[in-house]
Amino acid sequence: MSAPKDQHFLVDTNAVQRIAGILPVKDREVLEIGPGEGVLTRALLDRGARVKAIELDHELVEYLSVLFADEIADGTLCLIQGDATRCEYPPFELAVSNLPYSASSKITFRLLEAGFECAVLMYQYEFARRMMAPPGTPECGRLSIMVQTYCCVERCFDLSPQSFSPRPKVRSTVMKLMPRGPIFHICDQVLYADVVRALFTHRRKTVRNCLKSSGGIMKPEHVERMLEILPDEILVSRPEELYLEDFATITNTVC
Repeated sequence: MSAPKDQHFLVDTNAVQRIAGILPVKDREVLEIGPGEGVLTRALLDRGARVKAIELDHELVEYLSVLFADEIADGTLCLIQGDATRCEYPPFELAVSNLPYSASSKITFRLLEAGFECAVLMYQYEFARRMMAPPGTPECGRLSIMVQTYCCVERCFDLSPQSFSPRPKVRSTVMKLMPRGPIFHICDQVLYADVVRALFTHRRKTVRNCLKSSGGIMKPEHVERMLEILPDEILVSRPEELYLEDFATITNTVC
């Protein structure tokens, strides 16, 4: 079966077992995005998980429907055809997925919004490295800030292109995301997300100029108050130089 779009099927059986075994999944509701040919799905089911799998490709959905006919019949697998960047997610507790590379960012942000107990997700190596980039460093970006605001992030292991078919041109990394409350008080989490997005839209500008250029993302009255209240120490910095506390401070000026 050919791989749709940017899906690279995981064919390394040892890697499949390692991923499926990172979290205790027995009797848990597990969301799998992009099940592909079902090798990780099978490993999760064999461990007693109740899997809810979202697959975009119609041919793969038909293939999986036949392969897992018994599990679908007994309710241990719920197979959903849909686009995981926009479709409604079913209720779930854990997420274990080999994510499509091109949709990794959108899906990660959606998972953060949906909420989960723990997630084991596979990314491109460079994407995972950006996710782990410490705040206040040049590699830090919107992804780093949003994930690290709400989660502890742990790198589990890397996989070479030989672990997939077809082989991607890059290495992959399996990450573990463990949600926790923000370290610093955030008065409005929606506004916080808008602040982070607005600042990193123009990451090479100062915070002052980023806020002035944030039309369409933030309300003018919010921007006006931030520019009035925030100290120069923050306003003259670039977004990549800020720490989590600074993003919370910017947000909290209007609450």
